Amino acid sequence: MQEEMLSVENLTMKFGSLVANDQVSFSIRRGEIVALIGPNGAGKTTLFNCITGFYRPTSGRVIFDGKDITGLRPYKVCRLGLTRTFQIVKPLKEMTVEENIMTGAFLRTGSRSKAREIALKVMDFTHLADKGQMKAGSLTIADKKRLEIARVLATGPKLLMLDEAMAGLNQTEIREAMDLCLRLRESGITLLVVEHIMEAIMPISDRVIVLDAGKKIADDVPAKVVCDERVITAYLGEKYHAKSKKP
Repeated sequence: MQEEMLSVENLTMKFGSLVANDQVSFSIRRGEIVALIGPNGAGKTTLFNCITGFYRPTSGRVIFDGKDITGLRPYKVCRLGLTRTFQIVKPLKEMTVEENIMTGAFLRTGSRSKAREIALKVMDFTHLADKGQMKAGSLTIADKKRLEIARVLATGPKLLMLDEAMAGLNQTEIREAMDLCLRLRESGITLLVVEHIMEAIMPISDRVIVLDAGKKIADDVPAKVVCDERVITAYLGEKYHAKSKKP
């Protein structure tokens, strides 16, 4: 059985009277790709923020690689090997693609030459090598999303959390993003992925966790989640459920 890498225990996050996450518990094993899905406002990004230290949860615990990281500052969480991308990409527009990726590499090294060496390897892995000297602000949305992933890859993550990395992409770009996720897993990185494009995330996920109104309502393999009546009612709808049954 695979080793447990991340454990979220009874995590609750309140904003005044609003309960964004309500007693959420789950675990992720090393080497898995786990999808986190649910309707808008379900609490997915809030959960990401609590896990990675941008919010301190009202109650509950986050255990990463055997260490309690609840409320730890984001840069310390990242240094431990748990990092995330953001739904709205924010590249350093006036810097080149290579320089953007080097900023991630400086988490692990103070050497500019070493940071550049890391950046070159990451650019090759993410198929950005031919765009290394372009200004990040001039990239297409697909390449900006790829750069977002490349920048966090340069920090040397063990577990990478992707927040809607496929949103706004065309079908070809979505297939390339799916392929990148699989290659990341093959390279030894565990993935937790928030995504709304079910046709993309379901085929590559080992498990699917579903949130609705801040509560976890399902946690299982994709084939079982798409047949769960609570998930169909809350999010997937009968149309996707019927489509998923077609050979």
